[in-house]
Amino acid sequence: MAEMQYVVFNINKEEFGIDIMKVKEIITYKEPTHIPNCPDFVEGVLNYRGKVIPVINLKKRFQMGDTDLTKETRIIVISLNDREIGFIVDEASQTIRLDEDQIDPAPDVISKVDRRFISGVGKINESRLLIILNLHNVLTDAEKDVIEEMEL
Repeated sequence: MAEMQYVVFNINKEEFGIDIMKVKEIITYKEPTHIPNCPDFVEGVLNYRGKVIPVINLKKRFQMGDTDLTKETRIIVISLNDREIGFIVDEASQTIRLDEDQIDPAPDVISKVDRRFISGVGKINESRLLIILNLHNVLTDAEKDVIEEMEL
């Protein structure tokens, strides 16, 4: 049985997970440099280890409202198709291991997040569920193209 490890983060008190193998680093929030004519959920760009990377506000992407910046706000830098992207989240709390049998497919009725963003739901215990993101679907192909063109 395969065991997967996920980085757990919160948006509006809901817990999400992304495959730890896709995560480069979790950094303290820094104000991105705004770029004009971007989708509204793209907050701008950051200098990350000498590379300019786009920064996406996941709360706006999932239409869950605006982000209230706190000392817990983090940017999770992920690697997607050989490219680094930053995701702004309310808080990054832990890593967790789940066996395959603890993960169910995404149900037809998903609360506030579009189903295409979700690869499954992890059952941590009776009262705690983890929404597992499908990183490849967080951006549409057209949005990926816009972000590609942002390269400075």
